[in-house]
Amino acid sequence: MTAALADRRPEPTLDRLLADLVPPPRFAQARLETYRPDPEHPSQQQAKERITAFAAELSRPRKAGLLSRLRRQSTEARGIYLDGGFGVGKTHLLTSLFHAVPGKRVYGTFVEYTDLVGALGFQRAVDLLGESVLVCIDEFELDDPGDTLLMTRLIRELSDRGVAVAATSNTLPEALGEGRFAAQDFLREIRSMSERFDVLRIDGEDYRRRDGIREIAALPTDQVREHAAAREGATLDSFDDLLDHLATLHPSRYGALIDEVTAAHVTGLHVLTHHHHALRFVVLVDRLYDREVPMLLSAEDDAAVVPTLFTEELLRSGYRKKYYRSLSRLASLAHDGLALAEEPTAR
Repeated sequence: MTAALADRRPEPTLDRLLADLVPPPRFAQARLETYRPDPEHPSQQQAKERITAFAAELSRPRKAGLLSRLRRQSTEARGIYLDGGFGVGKTHLLTSLFHAVPGKRVYGTFVEYTDLVGALGFQRAVDLLGESVLVCIDEFELDDPGDTLLMTRLIRELSDRGVAVAATSNTLPEALGEGRFAAQDFLREIRSMSERFDVLRIDGEDYRRRDGIREIAALPTDQVREHAAAREGATLDSFDDLLDHLATLHPSRYGALIDEVTAAHVTGLHVLTHHHHALRFVVLVDRLYDREVPMLLSAEDDAAVVPTLFTEELLRSGYRKKYYRSLSRLASLAHDGLALAEEPTAR
């Protein structure tokens, strides 16, 4: 019987959480030299040049001595904030920065850092991360005001220790939280965080669309099931069962959920109407995309493509950029799954 993601209940250890604070497999080989700016959008080349200069600044040896340490502790470290639409290369540049800087540095998504703080406690997490030259935060999001306040406080503490911080998001720092939460304390925290960063706006078209990948390819349900049964390390889930299972797991466990999965097969994709299901599925797609795990999908009525996944209401909401990014990534994973389906498989 083919394994199902819905049957897994991972319990990642603290050591696992720490070991995961590195760029994901999809970007393990990303370097500044391999970032290809689109000549139609000069901001991409400008961002590459600024990241290159920032890496050089962080790579200079730091002077030893008490006076130097005191100066570092009393001076806010400069940070880089990469803003732009999905698929313009923000994560590629962030991981390239990680690889270009010597010494201790850490890399994780927003949710990975909040989970680390939950596991260690705030002060211990600050002490641990405060030993780094650079902390990279990918996908800075605002799903929860409490988590966002926690992260802004973490950034301030790290900056005060002389740690450089680089982050990506789809929204400018000054606009974080607009239209979602009205609390004045929350907005004040966001504004204080924005002052820690040099903001680099990156324009451009989703590079996945440049490669001609625009639709979420789907296969007949029977073919998806047969392929799952024939492939070593594959999983097979119905869409509804998978959504119900994701609701029982903290999103920080979604990475461990797909350990050793060679291809994820999901049947019966249909439109999502509520944020609670949609946002969890977005996180799972992100983890599958990071791990380069192909997806073989079937849609309701066995359509050749998934006609829509999120309602117009969701796509107009404050999370719309998340949803559009997920659609782009899901189309890429389904394209990989389509190619995989054409190869011979064997258990």
